[in-house]
Amino acid sequence: MEKLQNYINGQWVDSHADHFVNVLNPATQEVLALVPYGNEKDVEDAADAASKGFLEWRSTPVSKRVQYLFKLKTLLEDNLDDIAKTIVLESGKTFLEAKAEMIRAIENVENACGTPSLIQGEFSEDIAKGIDEYMIRQPLGVCACIAPFNFPGMITFWFLPYALACGNSYIIKPSEKVPLTMTKIVGLMHQLDLPKGVLNLVQGAREVVDAILEHQDIKGVSFVGSSNVARYVYSKGSAYGKRIQAQGGAKNPVIVLPDADIDMTSQIVIDSVYGCAGQRCLAASTIITVGEHKEITESLVESVKGRKTGFGLDGDVQMGPVITPESKNRVQSLINQGVSEGGRLLVDGRNPDVGGYEQGNFIGPTIIEDIPLDGELATTEIFGPVLSLVHINTIDEAIQFINSGRYGNMACIFTSSGLNARKFRHEAEAGNIGINIGVAAPVAQFPFSGWKDSFYGDLHGQGKHAIEFFTQTKVVIERWLKEWNRKF
Repeated sequence: MEKLQNYINGQWVDSHADHFVNVLNPATQEVLALVPYGNEKDVEDAADAASKGFLEWRSTPVSKRVQYLFKLKTLLEDNLDDIAKTIVLESGKTFLEAKAEMIRAIENVENACGTPSLIQGEFSEDIAKGIDEYMIRQPLGVCACIAPFNFPGMITFWFLPYALACGNSYIIKPSEKVPLTMTKIVGLMHQLDLPKGVLNLVQGAREVVDAILEHQDIKGVSFVGSSNVARYVYSKGSAYGKRIQAQGGAKNPVIVLPDADIDMTSQIVIDSVYGCAGQRCLAASTIITVGEHKEITESLVESVKGRKTGFGLDGDVQMGPVITPESKNRVQSLINQGVSEGGRLLVDGRNPDVGGYEQGNFIGPTIIEDIPLDGELATTEIFGPVLSLVHINTIDEAIQFINSGRYGNMACIFTSSGLNARKFRHEAEAGNIGINIGVAAPVAQFPFSGWKDSFYGDLHGQGKHAIEFFTQTKVVIERWLKEWNRKF
């Protein structure tokens, strides 16, 4: 069985840790590899290499730095199917979902290739007689990413290409549940022949996370995961003087007004709720109907019944398993809780029969109706294929319910009324807004916004926010006098 290694200073090396855990295929429970839990010494080695690599990399012209990204884009495109297959094997997604994930990753590499323009500063001549003032952007230094399990390939690329293009060196800490994808990608990036120490990968779990947050040479940390851990990362990293962007959990509501196109809405909503088995931070969770709801309810139920659950490499499968047996048990427990609170199961996905994959972590598409608005199912991030259906009388009450929640990652509305759409866009308290869209995922040119408990920090991933996060501003005020010119 393969034992995964760290990538430090341009080469693969063994971890100093002696404790390994299994990397499991969530559809079959097959052991794919062994990943080290990592320790502080691994981070120390990576940070030391990255600090030395930074000295050369920061002085490399930005126009030359992005040439590596152009080559990286081609590498990822040429190996897209192979990377996608690895994502399926370790995360449980369907093959099409895995390919779509990497396409979004490639978009960020492509966008970061525009850094020579995005990183430009500002200049003001003669702020006073003979005095000029200007601002330039310089890299932070060593930065790191602590990535989640649900998007093994994409999420690191919200940060990595921008960090490199801005002149920082980088450390990647993939989730110990899904380490194979980034191991494969870093292996491909070895072909880029980056200066030693610029790119590093450290396998591990909590001890590695704490070591990253505490290490004095690491200046910026990007994190995506649950809100509780995001808050911990933000608090601890900030206490150690680091710049932090920490994306947390979500409870993404969708309002369906009576004037929405029923067929289109139901299909888009179903894809949003059940894509990636509901394990994404932009998965729709609570569907709020306003006014008459019989037709949309029947349409959602009918759309769910034909959705096939199974192993993601089988061609006709539309939804894979959740990541671990513990996740399966947790989601099923929340469904039980919803029923005990008075919810009514319209579609029950507990313990589905998936022929040939009886050991897999499968939950079928589930719809539960009439859950109490203050109950656990209505307020807890489920992170599984469960659609909670609630009925509210007016759009004002629906928006009020949305804004009362602790999360603010995404909120969507389906309507043919421009007035109601504008009202929703203006009043809904969420960082990503969808209008007749089920997954309001920003393209690479825009920041992946999040509000309230869905984000801790100031600058988000992607777009101009990424450029600002990975640079620090320096203001220069200068004056040159004729007498000095003659003297020197």
